[in-house]
Amino acid sequence: MRAGRSRAMVLAAPRTPLVMTERTVPQPGADEVLLRVEACGVCRTDLHIVDGELAHPRLPLVPGHEIVGRIEAVGASVRAFGIGERVGIPWLGGTCGVCPYCGTHRENLCDAPRFTGYSHDGGYAEHAVAKAAYCFRLPEGFDAVHAAPLLCAGLIGYRALAMAGEARRLSIYGFGAAAHLVAQVAIWQRREVYAFTRPGDAAGQAFARSLGCAWAGDSTAAPPSPFDAALIFAPVGALVPIALRHVRKGGTVVCAGIHMSDIPGFPYEILWGERVLRSVANLTRRDGEEFLALAGEVPVRTAVEVYPLAQANEALDALRDGRVQGAAVLDCRV
Repeated sequence: MRAGRSRAMVLAAPRTPLVMTERTVPQPGADEVLLRVEACGVCRTDLHIVDGELAHPRLPLVPGHEIVGRIEAVGASVRAFGIGERVGIPWLGGTCGVCPYCGTHRENLCDAPRFTGYSHDGGYAEHAVAKAAYCFRLPEGFDAVHAAPLLCAGLIGYRALAMAGEARRLSIYGFGAAAHLVAQVAIWQRREVYAFTRPGDAAGQAFARSLGCAWAGDSTAAPPSPFDAALIFAPVGALVPIALRHVRKGGTVVCAGIHMSDIPGFPYEILWGERVLRSVANLTRRDGEEFLALAGEVPVRTAVEVYPLAQANEALDALRDGRVQGAAVLDCRV
């Protein structure tokens, strides 16, 4: 295609604001596609990268890994997609395919992964390039800004829910982008969901109840009864012993964030009783295919707060300050 110019919000160094930059439209490699980006979700992982909490990003960097767009060009070896198709690009942007994890259907733990908006440029831009094998077709019924949060918040929530097994009474700590999506799936599955928000967040608690949660309160509140499992999306290590105290014997506490503050010491008695404490790391392509099909069936309703591309810093500030209800999304067309 003819070279052109494209806008992108660029991170030059951690803990500095993103800068609007005009650059040459990137060109796809043989196994890649070029997207005209329509929307990109603003994920807490982006915030961890910008704030320097995830080390060694490729710099300068265009963040963003919840990307929805239309294909403008395809590489010579791409057969799965054609020009004009709408696709989604997630956090997992590439794997080695040969390590012990890739060889045992655990590509989320790949020894040499590539991550969108971290090890290569992401979607805070008008154009983005991605490996075709790691793109997803998106369910009908979602416009671009409402589809974007499905690509990380939805996928990580779905993987965390799977880690909870058959838990019928489920607690969720941190009722943000991932939580508001996975809660809808869990309720559709006829599970009871109990939402915990930061203290004083009455609006967040009302939001959780509006989605069908059986109960909502702040993270310091005593729950009405023990749970079978807990999902922790807030990056607050102190929530781990709190959740363990409220989970039944044999229950599971799932830490679903990529970064968390230190977990304080806790007595063995709250882990004893065959309770399980585990983490979720990244996603597999199978997770994406399963969740996106399920999202259309439920159907999942994404609550979004939309910002133009040029206001990416304001969107990150709102997320950092806890002022986003649901998910923040950049509309990269404006």
